[in-house]
Amino acid sequence: MDPSAAGSGGNSLPTVGTDGQKRRVCYFYDPEVGNYYYGQGHPMKPHRIRMTHSLLGRYGLLDQMQVLRPHPARDRDLCRFHSDDYIHFLRSVTPETQQDQIRALKRFNVGEDCPVFDGLYSFCQTYAGASVGGAVKLNHNHDIAINWSGGLHHAKKCEASGFCYVNDIVLAILELLKHHERVLYVDIDIHHGDGVEEAFYTTDRVMTVSFHKFGDYFPGTGDIRDIGYSKGKYYSLNVPLDDGIDDESYQSLFKPIMGKVMEMFRPGAVVLQCGADSLSGDRLGCFNLSIRGHAECVKYMRSFNVPLLLLGGGGYTIRNVARCWCYETGVALGQELEDKMPVNEYYEYFGPDYTLHVAPSNMENKNTRQQLDDIRSKLLDNLSKLRHAPSVQFQERPPDTELPEADEDQEDPDERHDPDSDMEIDGHKPVEESTRRSILGIRVKRELAENESKAQDGNRGTSEHRGVEPMVEDIGSSKQTPQADANAMTIDNPGNVIEADGSTKMPDQPPVYHKP
Repeated sequence: MDPSAAGSGGNSLPTVGTDGQKRRVCYFYDPEVGNYYYGQGHPMKPHRIRMTHSLLGRYGLLDQMQVLRPHPARDRDLCRFHSDDYIHFLRSVTPETQQDQIRALKRFNVGEDCPVFDGLYSFCQTYAGASVGGAVKLNHNHDIAINWSGGLHHAKKCEASGFCYVNDIVLAILELLKHHERVLYVDIDIHHGDGVEEAFYTTDRVMTVSFHKFGDYFPGTGDIRDIGYSKGKYYSLNVPLDDGIDDESYQSLFKPIMGKVMEMFRPGAVVLQCGADSLSGDRLGCFNLSIRGHAECVKYMRSFNVPLLLLGGGGYTIRNVARCWCYETGVALGQELEDKMPVNEYYEYFGPDYTLHVAPSNMENKNTRQQLDDIRSKLLDNLSKLRHAPSVQFQERPPDTELPEADEDQEDPDERHDPDSDMEIDGHKPVEESTRRSILGIRVKRELAENESKAQDGNRGTSEHRGVEPMVEDIGSSKQTPQADANAMTIDNPGNVIEADGSTKMPDQPPVYHKP
């Protein structure tokens, strides 16, 4: 496929003009999500989600979407991918009790990159519930669903990794597979989407495509030679990149590769992880993308007119994360936003320019034209080996995930399901820790210092080649109760919750977990 030909957009809609611009968009947001706090000096800050939401309100975008408060994912929902004992551990561990569970902390890789903090399990339930709720909406005729709190792509079946505890992406894809024969996952975070790739490494029903920094960089996986195994061979694509990649170089790969993927794989739905640590100036990143360059990926995938789930991910210079995801919400709605930023609750974060866009730096682009050409040629050649759009023999369609009303009478999240936990319903067998450790000695993603330096951790090595054990078993099955659609509460603009009786409830005031 000629790279220049791929830049004209997808195969269903024009990139300019008014026809086809409107989409049915739903947006998931929990007013409490910004209160969760990983701890002093930790670069992952859920507060960025609240900043994004504030910008969306000031730009008038909330009025153009169906705004929904997600229902917390239940134990049984999380155990569609994760092991029972891992979910039980997340549900029970607290900052006060963690010293009594040293062996479990080590087994499940919780403690440094992935600390125990107040409300940890509720946080996992919230962001996972939003992603699964978005998938349910797409399964029932919405065009685009957005969950900026999701996209935590490193979490494994029985361990946390890289600030991620529960893999909401895998859970959302499993939900989409109930209605779609094929689902495409695309990852533009600077870090390799290892948890999602690993989960679907041996199936041809999910194609994973990751664009990431590769070489002495967390998590160490994502070699161009990692292409899938067995039925999944050639259904994993990895695009390894070097420091300083700019908009033009990035799009010279993204559009021709994704154009060919859409042509060959023909997915029924697309999940796009929009990690913002690939932006220029990120606290932990080393790419040089502008917000417009990053958002061009969203615009391009939107142009194919295939149901699209937009998720967050990394992003550690939080003022730029909020800028990026606000702008990309506008792209999803077909709205171009004014660069001059409206006054908002976090206006001081965006000085001195107070603009939506920031200029990329003049850092060196270490990706040579020859390297980019070689990568593109290799991956397009891999795609040419695919048989067109594998068909799936469907039996009875699994029921949709039921999203029940949250039990507000249960105030203690650690006791919410006891003594009658529903984890046993799915009947998963515990998995030994050793079988899940596909990467050894490449754990540290966290920046320990509190300053804004971009020091890269020296403990990030290279990966071993992927094992062949499938992470997701029986991806067409489910044990949930049928439900026609997501029973999400509506959120009034900005942040007020509309209850079922029509009354309006303000979210709880100032932070429970977030420290000043």
